[in-house]
Amino acid sequence: MTKVNSGPVLRQDSNDQPMRKLTFFPKLLLASTIISAVCGCSAPPKTAPPPKPPEYLSGREAFQKLYVAAHSIAGDVQPYRMESRYTKDSPIIEGKSGLWHADFASPSRKLSKTFSWSGLAGPDAPERGVSNGSDDPYNPGNTATHIFDPQFLKVDSDQALKIAQQHGGEKLTQADPHQPIFFILDFDAHENQLIWHVIYGVSQYDAKLSVLVDATSGRFLRAEK
Repeated sequence: MTKVNSGPVLRQDSNDQPMRKLTFFPKLLLASTIISAVCGCSAPPKTAPPPKPPEYLSGREAFQKLYVAAHSIAGDVQPYRMESRYTKDSPIIEGKSGLWHADFASPSRKLSKTFSWSGLAGPDAPERGVSNGSDDPYNPGNTATHIFDPQFLKVDSDQALKIAQQHGGEKLTQADPHQPIFFILDFDAHENQLIWHVIYGVSQYDAKLSVLVDATSGRFLRAEK
């Protein structure tokens, strides 16, 4: 019997299937690389957050922050002086400043320390927030550094400025809208009186006018030129 040849026999190589898989994965890897590159190029660049704008506080607002920080000295710590610093862009006509310093003392420990608050911005500005200086000796008998009870401070710097404007300050600010103004708060031990000094000038030495206001009652005391 003659065997009929139905055609060529297709031989299946056991290595054919793995070879097809090897050619598939490089293509998949290439496609993934292209997609990653495209997505990477279209991603928005990261930007730095915008700098915080300057912050300005009235005298009582700044005092509260400094008074809390000053209790790190001792439990009996009390203030004896506070002063603002004039800076060019401060809204001084609102009775606010971006830089305040206050001196506190502890009679029991006989030491004093200056605490500062800054809300200013810029490369040359002091560090923002509350900071403090080094310890200094304190003499409780010195009337120039007489501590006072914070409850005396009932009138804020913006209120003191309004009173000062009514007693000579308005003429100066009308003549010069950029007239520098700063504030000093201290205690008159002889009169047992807490006083706001509203000073028209960069310092006490070149001041055009200094108006004194009772920081407890808001009463006008006197104007000094």
